[in-house]
Amino acid sequence: MRWREIGPTRAGRARAVAGDPVHSNITYIGFDNGGVWESTDYGSNWFPIFDGEATGSIGAIAVAPSDPSVIYVGTGAGIIRPDLSTGGGVYKSTDGGKTWTRLGLDDTEMIANIAVDPHDPNRVFVAALGHPYGPNAMRGIFRSTDGGKTWKKVLYVDEYTSANDVRINPENPNVVYAALWQQQEGFAEDMSFSGGSGGIYKSTDGGSTWHKLTKGLPEVLEANLAIAPSQPNTVYAAVAAVRKRNGPGGFFGGAPVHFYKTTDGGATWTEASTDPRPMVRIGGGDVPTLAVDPKNSNVIYDCSTVFWRSEDGGKTWSAVRGSPGGDDYQKVFVSPANDNVIDLVSDQGGVISANRGQSWSNWYTQPTAAMYHVTADDAFPYRLCGGQQDSGSACVESRSMDGRITFHNWHPVMIQEYGEAAPDPKNPNLVYGAAHTSVSLYNRATGQSASVGPDIARGSQYGRSVRTMPIIWSPANDNMLLFATNAVWKTLNGGHSWTRISGDLTRGADWAVPANAGKYAAEVKPSALGTITALGPSPLSDKVIWAGSSDGLIQVTFDGGAHWKNVTPPGIKPWTRIFNIDAGHFSTQTAYVAANTLRLDDMNPHFWKTHDGGKTWTEIDNGIAPGAVANSIRQDTKVKNLLYAATETQVWVSFDDGGQWQSLQQNMPAISVRDIAVKNDASCLCDDLVAGTHGRGFWVLDDVTPLQQHAQAEAAATAYLFKPETGIRIRFATNDPTPWPPELPAGHNPPPGPILDYYLAQNVSGPVTIQVLKGDQVIRTYTSADNPTGPNPDQDPVAYNELCQKNPALAHCDMTMYWPASPRTIATSAGEHRIWWDMHYQSIAGVQAFGGDGGEGAVPHQTNSSVATPLAPPGNYTVKLTVEGHSYTQPFAFQMDPRVKTPAAGLDQLYRLSAEMYDGAKADRAAYEEARAALAKTNDAALKKQIAALAPPPPPPGRGRFAFFFRRGPMGPPTLASIANAEMNAAMAMQHSDMMPTAAEIAACQQAHAQAETVLEQWTALKAKLGQ
Repeated sequence: MRWREIGPTRAGRARAVAGDPVHSNITYIGFDNGGVWESTDYGSNWFPIFDGEATGSIGAIAVAPSDPSVIYVGTGAGIIRPDLSTGGGVYKSTDGGKTWTRLGLDDTEMIANIAVDPHDPNRVFVAALGHPYGPNAMRGIFRSTDGGKTWKKVLYVDEYTSANDVRINPENPNVVYAALWQQQEGFAEDMSFSGGSGGIYKSTDGGSTWHKLTKGLPEVLEANLAIAPSQPNTVYAAVAAVRKRNGPGGFFGGAPVHFYKTTDGGATWTEASTDPRPMVRIGGGDVPTLAVDPKNSNVIYDCSTVFWRSEDGGKTWSAVRGSPGGDDYQKVFVSPANDNVIDLVSDQGGVISANRGQSWSNWYTQPTAAMYHVTADDAFPYRLCGGQQDSGSACVESRSMDGRITFHNWHPVMIQEYGEAAPDPKNPNLVYGAAHTSVSLYNRATGQSASVGPDIARGSQYGRSVRTMPIIWSPANDNMLLFATNAVWKTLNGGHSWTRISGDLTRGADWAVPANAGKYAAEVKPSALGTITALGPSPLSDKVIWAGSSDGLIQVTFDGGAHWKNVTPPGIKPWTRIFNIDAGHFSTQTAYVAANTLRLDDMNPHFWKTHDGGKTWTEIDNGIAPGAVANSIRQDTKVKNLLYAATETQVWVSFDDGGQWQSLQQNMPAISVRDIAVKNDASCLCDDLVAGTHGRGFWVLDDVTPLQQHAQAEAAATAYLFKPETGIRIRFATNDPTPWPPELPAGHNPPPGPILDYYLAQNVSGPVTIQVLKGDQVIRTYTSADNPTGPNPDQDPVAYNELCQKNPALAHCDMTMYWPASPRTIATSAGEHRIWWDMHYQSIAGVQAFGGDGGEGAVPHQTNSSVATPLAPPGNYTVKLTVEGHSYTQPFAFQMDPRVKTPAAGLDQLYRLSAEMYDGAKADRAAYEEARAALAKTNDAALKKQIAALAPPPPPPGRGRFAFFFRRGPMGPPTLASIANAEMNAAMAMQHSDMMPTAAEIAACQQAHAQAETVLEQWTALKAKLGQ
């Protein structure tokens, strides 16, 4: 079982960027939650190079100037925002990103910047933000002189003061600048704390001692720095000053940002610009970042909501890049090797200019979308929908009719970026969305959207909200749509009118300040701040609804909202954010809860369950790795004790109702999985687990049958054949144009046919065989005896190409070696294994025909040779597994694509003609082989000549396939070989669509059959002469 990524194929927020100091074509970018990506061609192509590590949250990247093969990566988002992810310290590569070593500093949680000595790749400084939601000592400036083996904290004020920048003088590496910032995010959304203990510091002895720079500067709250490489005494700074207020604490943030400059190494500073535009805070809260041209100290780049450039030391500014609505540019790197090359990252990933900003690469080359939720609609194929950080929203088809899922297969649905989607179960073209106090309705058919939420104002008694507000259809009543603020709202008419069905379901002002507020507790006066953040309507009764709040309450109603009961477990602390509640699928008394404690400075997972309506609860975290908070939990809809859970790093599965968990990460990189859902209703003919990740878009785990039947497989002594899910007869890629360019990322389609899973209790020495039967007839066989033994074209294209030079007729030899898939193999090792039936009849050796999928079906490293046999008809089938003389069978259904509306009579004619032509070609080829054997035995010259005319020798290796496809001129008299080809071609001509055969196709079948009868009669006559 493997997850497949489906998109949307557009980038998410990247905060880290670094370029190779020697090779300007090589760039590295780091995403808040999407890992590290590399481009070697100025942004035309990007590849993930960090997917094997324990975290995908990246805050800083630095390439050693003296050795570009040495790369340091700081994890944790690197930016303090209301939505963030923590990391796991510092990583290092000494081979250009091929392999990585973890270097420690894990408890820093968020790293904002890394600086490497320009002459010594082992001497490195780290600016650590520390815990975002609580005080801790692992923050400040850290230094290593042995390549990260050991670290020393060299600049530290206290457990509340972070380091957000560090820079090394490129001419004198003993001179180091750093910026400190007193900050802490609050336990409630939009709450934060700050103070005056930060500032800009300088060291002249390599970081051993520091002094604060103050002359000409305001009292610094936060600053970002940039040294002019060509004139290192010139340093620029974007500075936010401390703002003071009366009362407890005395400080608060949000001050305007100003641009400062020093030309004497920080001894004195002056405000260098009166233009406020470049100092607009990124995303409304973050101080702009700076970079200086490596060759000209007066050329400065500024990242704000617009990307700016100054040519005169900051006096005047010109916009280089930005959209009318404003973008959030995060950081920029100007290549030391070529200052025309600019590497820029923003909330839409990375773009590169090789001509000083005149043109740019695009950001649809990095599939790193940060989704907040996942919801599946009831279309076929079903679409996954949700809000995407800084890019609005998207609904993505779970499969496409082409080889891959491209941007042709997804579209925005006008939901605010943090919003949750709720597609109408009766009309999947209608998608509702929620954000703050508003509810939107998007009509996919018209492209129009409207606001249809309840008439409440933000700040009113029942209008409290945060960025992400729940909206969900009742699975027990497809007319009931639920929405929440700090109260629950219901509509039965698609948003035309709403009814409030609860009071305030939060703690109101009745809560104690959490301990992680530390010294800032005195600044907090309890007030009504909480909102409802999770709704769990029961699939068994529309009267049962669970609700969870941002301030840590769980409430339930069993009478449709007339009465609510607080059933919060004692173990859930105030301001634990209830991320999701899944109402039980087998009992109205059951619920599962994901309790997220990130804002309590508790990074561990906390999942809960109840089976008695909330009277008692059990925490169910055993086996889930610590250090990653809980995001989502779901109960399987078919197997009572089968649970799925999502944390900040991966997906988990439990087979015993949460008693024990094990990883279900499989091939998914370590990323924040914000939401999961089970999709297995009648509309999709599927049994899938879907995930919305905050850094890699949507993912699908196709057919969780092996998980549902796990207990039976584990009990098997030798082998177990899982009962397959219903297969769908879908044709892929029936178009003929050139396939989607391999350099453009795209989502992956599900296997093209019914999935067949089996389990082996131990390694098997004999052959493993899987057969598909229609009644008693075997129509397809796969066996380990046919496993390839030669080079793999996908894994060893050079060796395979050498084989192609000797035998051009081999599979895949007519294509570039980056297209072929690994050959299909039938595993014989212990464990669970998956293959799929491609829906075709068994191929007939020697029969050549046009057929299979069109050009658009080609997928890099996944393209299989087309099977030139017809598709089997829908119906009831049996799969048979044979292992060491023991056979196991399971029935399965094979259904028509539900979009096909061809009348049954037309489909029956298609199936009948296809089968007749296939059977005819099979008989024709058997006669050909019989004739070739007879030819070798007879000594009668006249008979030899007649038999040879009916059964000519096969074409020489390397020519047969192409000679057949591209032969020109008269075809010559029909033969036993040509009639087999003709009947198969007649069948294949009807395989591109499920429609009634045309008159021409019927005539072609009749002609091929008549010709075959004539030739077979000739062979029968010759056999009589041979005495057979």
